[in-house]
Amino acid sequence: MSVHDGHRERMKERFRKTGLDGFEEHEAIELLLYYALPRGDINPVAHELIDHFGSLDAVLDAPVEELAKIKGIGQNAATLLSLSGELNRRYSISRTGKTVILNSPQKVGEYIVPYFRGLRDEVVYIVCLDSKLKVTNCKEMFRGVVNSANVYVRKLVEFALSNNAVHVIIAHNHISGTAQPSKEDIETTERVKTAFSSVEIKLVDHIIVTGDGFVSMAEMNCL
Repeated sequence: MSVHDGHRERMKERFRKTGLDGFEEHEAIELLLYYALPRGDINPVAHELIDHFGSLDAVLDAPVEELAKIKGIGQNAATLLSLSGELNRRYSISRTGKTVILNSPQKVGEYIVPYFRGLRDEVVYIVCLDSKLKVTNCKEMFRGVVNSANVYVRKLVEFALSNNAVHVIIAHNHISGTAQPSKEDIETTERVKTAFSSVEIKLVDHIIVTGDGFVSMAEMNCL
């Protein structure tokens, strides 16, 4: 057994006993990479990843092609890191479940933010609610630039009707880093609200997400 093998086993045993409590960010990355890079000293590679991307979450959110550019990281290791970020997002979504009542902007934000975690594209979600504001469905509707506002609104309404929604919430992310609604956001919200009203469905809120933060347009009286 080499000195590196002994270090790996000590790291794994430490994790089995205490979880990741007490691990530095680079150590958590190092531990994960053991399962993609079976030989050698991974510590310098883990440090390089943190130094290059800035933080653990930034490493796990990075595109595979960017991760693979780091010296010592091949396609397998890059894929494992990216997969870990996606699994974290899925885990957060799974924990929220669907049987939840969204009767305040805070609850809406806490529910919807995990759906956007780690996304690198602008994405629009719709949340369908029953008469008691219980979630009945949540679905990604659009990704990237929507070319036709009319198609955008029509598809939202069609989906809400197909799910027998009484109330709906729409949400999208700003990858620019600011969650404040733009003029286009306000105009789109008004179009969506009017379209839903025409079929007797109430638009409860429009949430704008950035990172782990969010803004409620209902709370800002933009509805």
